[in-house]
Amino acid sequence: MHIYHPLSYGPSLSLVLPHRPLMAYSRTSNADSRDVSSAAIPLNPSSPKSPSSPPPPPQPFSLIEPSELKSSNRQKSRVFRAFLSVFRSFPILTPSCTFPVCPTGLQSDTHVTNSGTLVTGTLFGYRKGKVILSIQETPKCLPSLVLELAMQTNGLQKELSSGMVRIALECEKQASGKEKVKLLDEPVWTMFCNGKKTGLVVRRDATEEDLNVMELLNPVSMGAGVLQGNSETEGVDGELAYIRPYFDRVVGSKDSETLYMLSPDGNNGDELSIFMVRL
Repeated sequence: MHIYHPLSYGPSLSLVLPHRPLMAYSRTSNADSRDVSSAAIPLNPSSPKSPSSPPPPPQPFSLIEPSELKSSNRQKSRVFRAFLSVFRSFPILTPSCTFPVCPTGLQSDTHVTNSGTLVTGTLFGYRKGKVILSIQETPKCLPSLVLELAMQTNGLQKELSSGMVRIALECEKQASGKEKVKLLDEPVWTMFCNGKKTGLVVRRDATEEDLNVMELLNPVSMGAGVLQGNSETEGVDGELAYIRPYFDRVVGSKDSETLYMLSPDGNNGDELSIFMVRL
């Protein structure tokens, strides 16, 4: 007999998973990704210990450092925004002749993000534990941002299954005279989910367990599923649920950024948006 837990990825993607503690389920959008759904994937793999042999050394992580091109990309985006501000000041002239317009169906074949920045986001956590948000440049990179959200995993699943989810993270500006920090380097945020205040969000470094999850999900580009967790500490709730989409990262200013979750077809989805603002 199996107990089924629905895990929603918004209206466009629904996944029903059998309750098998020793199995991990995933769903990828890349055809060349390795299949990780046919074998057990423990978060803390270890070999049987014997009294005479010392424990084996931990396996090194294969995740790589993010690229160092972010500063140049920011400079290009600032130049582009300055050009747009000047361009918008020009008067609009209506031409005397018109050209045929391409059919709208052709536009849906290609997805162009507003900011040109596509990042990998992973929301994961134990059912009764807090949700962890990890942002990576690519699935093969180390996390550039790890946030411990003020919401339990089962609560986020319910919100996603009911419809659109809007998460707002707010922080206060530093007093004048203090050293300014980047928006994503702010240590503490106040979280609102669909207009309701849920608590404080803490930015922290990635733990060994976080890196284990990222390592296991290395071949997964987009998908949702369940990983075998630490049953000794979490008990019957030892399964770790995850959802991994692409996010369109839009930088509004030095005090505001937005992450729009993309649907599997590459278009902006309405299921989840994360707004980060410094007031």
